[in-house]
Formats: sequence, structure tokens, C-alpha cells
Amino acid sequence: MENNVLLRVEDVWVQRPGAEVLRGVNLTVRRGEVHALLGLNGSGKTSLALTLMGCSGYEPGRGRVFFDGRDITDLPVTERARLGLTLAWQEPARFEGLPVADYLALGMKRPSRERIEEALKAVALSPLAYLGRTVNSALSGGERKRIELAAVYAMQPRLAILDEPDSGIDVLGIEDIMALIRRMADEGTSVLLITHRDEMAEAADTASLMCGGTIINTGTPAEVREYFARRCRPHENLLGSQPWGEEAGGTYQRVVAEGMRDE
Repeated sequence: MENNVLLRVEDVWVQRPGAEVLRGVNLTVRRGEVHALLGLNGSGKTSLALTLMGCSGYEPGRGRVFFDGRDITDLPVTERARLGLTLAWQEPARFEGLPVADYLALGMKRPSRERIEEALKAVALSPLAYLGRTVNSALSGGERKRIELAAVYAMQPRLAILDEPDSGIDVLGIEDIMALIRRMADEGTSVLLITHRDEMAEAADTASLMCGGTIINTGTPAEVREYFARRCRPHENLLGSQPWGEEAGGTYQRVVAEGMRDE
């Protein structure tokens, strides 16, 4: 395995009740890299994130996952976390009664007020206004998303898997999130950025496109964004997502089964 490769996914297949959600996924994320994973809703992006973290029900039926040269395919979530993997969920959790400062400190190896305040500032939240607040339903969805991203930044993982980090964030705040992602990479954290918004790929060094449970294109962010806009957006406009049912006319099944590519 190349010395600069942190994560390597090799021919991973995952079966869920009623569907094969991952079909021969191959993916490489390098050290200090931001790798954007684009795809319509339903393409398998979140399933891949849950598989990488070792979540129950997402064990590969075939294929292997390597992290820093080590085969982690059969490791539990806790062991993967100890190795330096973390996942920021698309829908942040609520913790009734837990102050923001304590929440941010949970994943830090050596908690410090300075780092906690720095993390809040990195997501454009005032430490003075938020340190004593509680992570609960009193916070807006955008505030909870920013606080979760601050927690990921504060813990300084080796690989941060960010599932739709712009979800619930106002348009003006997307620039803050993209700046945070670049800052994480500059400080040594590799980032797998999962999104269906192709403009988010501007923060990436490399991009891949997921369709029908597999990765069909990898290249520069500009190349993959252009492919995504030309080949995927029309399906989204017509269907609203990437379903496997009859309403899709079999399109996505053919993409995977026949290896369809742009002619």
C-alpha cells in the first residue's frame, strides 16, 4: 500500500434488507486530503460512511477496508474510533442537559478550554454565547450541525467522515463549513466529504461520484462536478433521488450491471 494512502476500500459489497446498497466500491483517501464523495440521495453515500465506521448491519459481504495499512474490515466501531476515524452524522444528536463545552470535550484526548473555544470560533459560533448552552432541542438544526462539526474539529481525528455537513446550514454559512474543512486538512486531518451539493466539492482536492451503490468516476473536483451536473442532475430533476424501483426505469441497475460510462 502506498505510504501516503490513509484509507483504502477494495471491492466492498454490502447487503441490506431488500437491497444491495454497496456494489463493489473502490475508494482511496490520502493523508491530509479532502476527498469529496458526490451522489444523489439514495446513491449509497451514507451506507458507505456507516460501513467505514463499522456500524451494525453494514458489515461487508465481500471486500476489505484498510486504514493506515491495517485491515479494519472486522473491527468494531470503538476500535476504529481509537485508530482515529470519526463520523459526523447527517442529523446531529441531542443531549439533554449536556453543556456545549462538555460535549466538545468528550472526544478530545487532552481537553482544554483554549481548544474548545477555538473549535467554536472555527464554525463561526461565539464561545461566550455557546459554551454554557445545552445541546438539546432549544438549538436550531444549523446550530447543532455547527456544534457537531466543532466537536469533530476539536478531537483532531486522523480521518473525519462528514456526512452532508452543509445540511441545515444557511447558504451564507456554507463558506464557513468549507473553510473549516480546509482548515482540518491543513492541520493534518484527512476528510471524506459526503454531499449531494456539487459546489461543496470546491473545498476538495479529489472527488468521486457515487451512483447505484458504486463509484463510477474519480478525478479532480472540476471534472467530477461537470460529470455530475451533466449526467446526474437530470435524474434528480426528474425523480428527486436515486431510487432502484420501477420509477427509475432501471437506469441505476444498468449503470452498475453494465458498467455504463459516459461515451
